[in-house]
Amino acid sequence: RDRQLTGTFGTETVRVPRARIENEAGKITEWRSKALPRYRRLTKKAEALIAAVYLAGTNTRRVKRALFGLFEGAVSKDVVSRAWRKVKVDWDAWSTRDLAEEDIVRLILDGTVIKTRLDRKATNISVLAAIGVRRDGQKVLLSIRNMGGESTAAWSQFLADLDARGLRRPEFVIVDGAPGLEAALVALWGGDLPIQRCTVHKHRNLLGHAPKRLHDELSEDYRDMIYADSAAEIETRRKAFLRKWKLKCRAVADSLEEAGDRLFSFTRLDPSQWKSARTTNAIERLNEEFRRRIKTQTVLPCAETVPMLLWALLASGQIQMRKVDGWETLSQPLEPMSLDLAA
Repeated sequence: RDRQLTGTFGTETVRVPRARIENEAGKITEWRSKALPRYRRLTKKAEALIAAVYLAGTNTRRVKRALFGLFEGAVSKDVVSRAWRKVKVDWDAWSTRDLAEEDIVRLILDGTVIKTRLDRKATNISVLAAIGVRRDGQKVLLSIRNMGGESTAAWSQFLADLDARGLRRPEFVIVDGAPGLEAALVALWGGDLPIQRCTVHKHRNLLGHAPKRLHDELSEDYRDMIYADSAAEIETRRKAFLRKWKLKCRAVADSLEEAGDRLFSFTRLDPSQWKSARTTNAIERLNEEFRRRIKTQTVLPCAETVPMLLWALLASGQIQMRKVDGWETLSQPLEPMSLDLAA
């Protein structure tokens, strides 16, 4: 029997012998080659190459054109799609893996809305993501899922999955400020869990409460407060910020007070960690990389493809996660909150 096999060498015709085997019970079965399994038309190297080009942000039609010369035109859109679907096997294994052995001391949680095309229609996909920081400072993606929104129920289900897979209670959590997320965290790990609201998200929120003519002044005052060199200086500048903006734009002052001490939880850490502990930027970068690549995709097959593509950027090595700043002091215990938040 002749079979067509496509690899990095091109397309070749392979002759596969046929035979029948009779077992001890007299049952006759057809012999099958283990070297060339039934229905295999691509070598593993060819499948990996197609998937890698697809993951680089190229749609199926462009993959076909790009690899036309190498595969002598044997790569159809269906072949590319099948190679991509094989990636899902690894995705399924990763998304259900045991987390009990992960020594996570810090957890970064954020949700984002990704605009893409499903069934040729523009669609908003809500994606929730969790990045853990190991005790040695290395960041690692723990989970990324399409949960349909950022409600308390959605975050509770997302966190319950991490808990069920063995993730231990972290020592410090950084969040985007969504009330549903904070409520879900408290319900799972208790009200004494140290939670840090992302200072970048809060900055955007404050700007939304102020007229545009005040944005530059507001940003300068906010950054002077958040990026002060010591907890004592942050406390002083916070009080000055509130006194000024209660008179200038009351909604801004109210929004800052609403955040409470969770906007300043990073001051409980060693100052060397402040830069990495103030924001959810590690997840924001994943989102930015995905948006850049998704522009080249015409239509995605389903909503599940969105988190899978985000994961694949890391799995394929296209995005490297470095250690957090100040990782050498991650083992130090948290200090009590020293800020006096009375205005």
